[in-house]
Amino acid sequence: MKPFARLFTELDSTTSTTAKVQALQRYFDSAPAEDAAWAVYFLAGGKPRQVVRTSTLRALACEMAGIADWLFDECYHAAGDLAETIAYVLPLPEPGSASDLGLAFWIEQRLLPLRGLPEPEVAQRVRGYWNELDPQGRFLLTKLVGGGFRVGVSKLLVQRALAAHAGVDAKRVAQRMMGYTDAKTMPSVTRYLALTQQTDDSQPDAAADPGQPYPFFLAHQLDAPLAQFDERLGPPTGWQVEWKYDGIRGQIVKRAAQVWVWSRGEELVTDRFPEIVAAAAALPDGTVLDGEILVWLEGAPQPAPFALLQQRIGRKNITRKVLADAPVVFAAYDLLEFAGQDLRALPQAERRARLEPVVAAHAALRLSPLVVADDWQGLAALRAESRVRSVEGLMLKRRDAAYGTGRTKQDGLWWKWKIDPMTVDAVLIYAQAGHGRRASVYTDYTFAVWNRTPADAAEAQAVLDAIARKQPAQPGALQLVAFAKAYSGLTDEEFRRVDAIIRRTTLEKFGPVRSVKPSLVFELGFEGINRSPRHKSGIAVRFPRMLRIRGDKPLHEAGTMQDLEGLLALAAVTPQGLG
Repeated sequence: MKPFARLFTELDSTTSTTAKVQALQRYFDSAPAEDAAWAVYFLAGGKPRQVVRTSTLRALACEMAGIADWLFDECYHAAGDLAETIAYVLPLPEPGSASDLGLAFWIEQRLLPLRGLPEPEVAQRVRGYWNELDPQGRFLLTKLVGGGFRVGVSKLLVQRALAAHAGVDAKRVAQRMMGYTDAKTMPSVTRYLALTQQTDDSQPDAAADPGQPYPFFLAHQLDAPLAQFDERLGPPTGWQVEWKYDGIRGQIVKRAAQVWVWSRGEELVTDRFPEIVAAAAALPDGTVLDGEILVWLEGAPQPAPFALLQQRIGRKNITRKVLADAPVVFAAYDLLEFAGQDLRALPQAERRARLEPVVAAHAALRLSPLVVADDWQGLAALRAESRVRSVEGLMLKRRDAAYGTGRTKQDGLWWKWKIDPMTVDAVLIYAQAGHGRRASVYTDYTFAVWNRTPADAAEAQAVLDAIARKQPAQPGALQLVAFAKAYSGLTDEEFRRVDAIIRRTTLEKFGPVRSVKPSLVFELGFEGINRSPRHKSGIAVRFPRMLRIRGDKPLHEAGTMQDLEGLLALAAVTPQGLG
């Protein structure tokens, strides 16, 4: 545990890519394989299951520290992180109680067995474990048992460090790591050694099992003005253009007479989509398709909104009704392997030419259509139809591009040319401090819109004055309706300026949350909008973020529920003939 805790601290204390890779390599060079197996799992994004409830950890920390709940809460609000707070408040370990047990022993023999034990037994064990560790180790332990482990390192850096440690090509390591963090399979010495074993790179990888997918090739965001496209990208004829679907990116793997379905998050989702498994069953062995999982209702000219797919993802049991209400399809847009041959090094145009007859021979699969126009202006006009087509914009793929690994440019290039987000001007009404380095600054905001358009500035001001007097809103009267929370989009300097205003205009405190006198209007952007009975406003927005502070806009000119209803109507438009 100590070496992994030191590695965590090293990674968390630097922004240098080189320093992080070097720290990772030093750890892999010295760590036993059983510990390194778990380290790779956590560092590459594996999510530890919560084995002890947060309330239990808080109560135990208060008990051991001899402090009241309110004092712990104040410490937590200042630190902004539960594990950090616990590490600070716990008394020093008893002399001679330090433990040198390895990470694998801690996880497999101590932490995982906590799940399901009686509460008194859990409490006794956690007390003992904390007493064996220094503050650094206690911090890490609490992160692991609470299911909140995060670290500032990308999977790509882990792959680079493993490749340097083992003397194996980084692309080979990336391919072997696909599925390593899937929650259904525990890390092990065997799986770790398979990541780093020496092989002839010109031969098929014996370390991979039949269901192993390929690393996904990721696109870069295209933000250039349309007027610069010809200069930056050349003519559209050099690009394969497709719709950017709003679904779940996935791979179908058909090998050894079996079908596996993987999500881009490296989760094995085969059992979640039986109709895709059935559709892929007739594919020849040695076939791997890249594409999008979409809900597509029978007879519809375009896929259903992501909200319907999201409802299906949240279901534990895939019943007949679920299959009927949210039928999914697989829209294939790349052929990565055929007849057991890896095709990723072929140009995009050639892979597409090979993909088309494969999908045509299997009617249960869909082919992602190509989008064609004479020039970039024509493509821009088609892109403007994205919302009514239930897509997010266009994908631009260089026709001579190989299929790379991750978001790199060395093998080729893909761009995602997304449509502009939906926007509304909203009023800040609640604020909460952030976490980590933002723990001392109010960065997490709740926004509201007017329930109707104010008659004038005076009517809006009367509402603001009533809020300042803490008077409840009258039914049917003008009022602000909360509808979204956002915590990203501003610079550090902007957050500091808003934080100062929040502290000056605070009306009430509810634990870590402050209600503020409305005084700031923000332009919020979001990717989607749908009705939601779970929210007071009856509306939920997807991926909200702050685009800018509207210092130029008075509060009575902020957005309204009617504006949101208009965006809902826009999202629901389904023109005929768009296929």
